[in-house]
Amino acid sequence: MPPKPPKLLEAYNDSGAVQRYDEDGKPIKPKSIQTYVTELMDIFLPVGYPESVTPDYTPYQIYDSLQAFSSTIAGLLSSRAVLQGFGVGNSGSSATAAVLLTVLQESTGRLATILFAHRCGQAIQPECKFYRFLADIVNDAALFLDVLAPALPTYPKVLALCGAGILRALCGISGGAAKAELSAHFAKNGNLAELNAKDGSQETVISLFGMLVGSVFLKFVYKRSAVLAWMIVLVTTHLWTNYRAVRSVQMRTLNKQRLCIMLKALKAHQTRVPDGMVDWLRPDQIAAEESILMWSQPKISFASRLPEHDDITPADLLEFVNLPYVIVSRDGHKTIWMKKEAKEIDVIAAWAQAYAGQLYMPNTWHRSLKRAGWDVQTNALETGSRIRIVVGEEDSKKSS
Repeated sequence: MPPKPPKLLEAYNDSGAVQRYDEDGKPIKPKSIQTYVTELMDIFLPVGYPESVTPDYTPYQIYDSLQAFSSTIAGLLSSRAVLQGFGVGNSGSSATAAVLLTVLQESTGRLATILFAHRCGQAIQPECKFYRFLADIVNDAALFLDVLAPALPTYPKVLALCGAGILRALCGISGGAAKAELSAHFAKNGNLAELNAKDGSQETVISLFGMLVGSVFLKFVYKRSAVLAWMIVLVTTHLWTNYRAVRSVQMRTLNKQRLCIMLKALKAHQTRVPDGMVDWLRPDQIAAEESILMWSQPKISFASRLPEHDDITPADLLEFVNLPYVIVSRDGHKTIWMKKEAKEIDVIAAWAQAYAGQLYMPNTWHRSLKRAGWDVQTNALETGSRIRIVVGEEDSKKSS
């Protein structure tokens, strides 16, 4: 008797959806509620969720959706105020004046975009949590200026609307760049493009729902006192949910604040933990202690310009002759000059020595940080122009 041919039993995709087959190899049509829920989630979540994203993606998206909902409603109230500021509904206003006011507002905003991108563009990546929250603070400030503008005289009104345009431009730069960095952090399996696309779908649904609810607000909330009261409620909700979203993120790169928190923990446990062993300091533990806005940076910085005379003395070069960096102390401030051969892990070791006052071996740190789950390939410490110096042997001989 010939053996029975193999049969197709079931198939599944990256999202976990399972299709079973009967004895004849035909799909079993009835679907469970869980299957329908999975198919609905596939529209808005990356394929393979939750394995295809980091664990902090879910809490961040929940709070981010809530903040987008309240922001949409507040945005509708401010949009009505902007139209009133442009003279809509006022028989004494002209269309030309409204257009010129719009041009002035747009022009100041675009100039602010160029200036802000030049001044702060390189600092956004390592400090993306700070700039993500800052974006919503300045955006809410712009909404309040929009709401207050119709009640102001002509020239203060122009200043208020231009100020709102500037703040909104700052929001666009800092929020957009920080969001791109957060998306790169959440993506695990090379699915950054899909994650951004699905994030856009989530925002679209939330915005549509927010506009639906906001339309009811526009109908019943029109008195100035009521508008201000609701704006305070919506903005407070918006900032709180956005703060919770940013707090839930567990970045794996070491910026200045996260490295300082780690060094403080090492110092507190130095009697029990060997130097440089940070296996027990995971990103989620450091994130729990991280401050979003109120962090005071120590008087340490990386060099952001080419050295001038006496910026680095022969004695400084001799002290760090065998290290890939030079730490110069002047008037209570420490400046770190990285050498040409320095690697990313050397940048971390340089800041650690400048802050803690002791030498950390880069090779030991590299292995220990990787075991703890940190990204040691990304330089998140130098937030300005990266200066590298070349030190020759002659300099060391002269100094001796």
